[in-house]
Amino acid sequence: MKTILIAGGAGFIGTNLCKRFLNEGYKIICVDNFHTSNKRNLKKISSENFKLIEHDITKPFDIDEGIDEIYNLASPASPRHYQSNPLQTIKTNVHGVFNLLDLAVKYDAEFLQSSTSEIYGEPLEHPQKESYWGNVNPNGIRSSYDESKRCAESICLNYYNEYGVNVKICRIFNTYGPYMDPSDGRVVTNFIIQALKGEDLTIYGEGTQTRSFCHVDDLLDAFIKVMATETEFTGPINLGNPIEFTISDLANKVIEKIDSKSKIIYLPLPQDDPSKRKPDISFAREKLKWQPKITLDEGLDNTISYYDNLINSF
Repeated sequence: MKTILIAGGAGFIGTNLCKRFLNEGYKIICVDNFHTSNKRNLKKISSENFKLIEHDITKPFDIDEGIDEIYNLASPASPRHYQSNPLQTIKTNVHGVFNLLDLAVKYDAEFLQSSTSEIYGEPLEHPQKESYWGNVNPNGIRSSYDESKRCAESICLNYYNEYGVNVKICRIFNTYGPYMDPSDGRVVTNFIIQALKGEDLTIYGEGTQTRSFCHVDDLLDAFIKVMATETEFTGPINLGNPIEFTISDLANKVIEKIDSKSKIIYLPLPQDDPSKRKPDISFAREKLKWQPKITLDEGLDNTISYYDNLINSF
């Protein structure tokens, strides 16, 4: 039986990945310090193949058994979280990556690093290809996340070059779906929660900025395909949905689907908030034979249902 360690396994993507791999019969070791995640996500998991270790990956640790694969999803990912504790964010994405890669060396485990589209910053290239080096403000309010994720990619590649670790770097674009914390602050969750409660939907800026939204189930399909690639393939590889929407489009779609009485209000745009974000996934289509299948309408229906049930359970 394959043993998989998922760092950040109680978070949004991590919870979905834990549940999927348990359903496929794997043994899961979930490592999380619950800094930005919620134990509620794991409450219904009752399997002899699931082990939870409450630990901060910025501190070294060991596992008392072999590991076949490591998925590193342990990082604050929303501006609200990483800006509230920027130094901890940097430590997680630097010290934490070193500690997890040391485990990969010890157990000869494959290693997937969840990088981010934020390494492209305020892009001067649109859509963004993996070959684009980005336009990042190293001193801005988002830099603790952007720059530490860029550093993490360098760490991974140097472990590949020096120790032969089978690393896979995935640059994740906007992803949504069940198990994201309702107070996370990211746009899809914000709009759904506000609309379900009949509150005004808050748009920062004029709403003309664009994003492309990938449902988490499509992302997990890509993860599995990435892990199945040959050792020589390290990435980076863009994973996301290339269909682009304005933030205003998204807000109006959520209001319509929920049949909410909510109105839209506009607030000042935060510093360094990207005006455009769209992946070029030509490489993923060619290398992985992968592209997202779930439309935004389908994904929103699934996500709205989850949060509607969650709110009503409180």
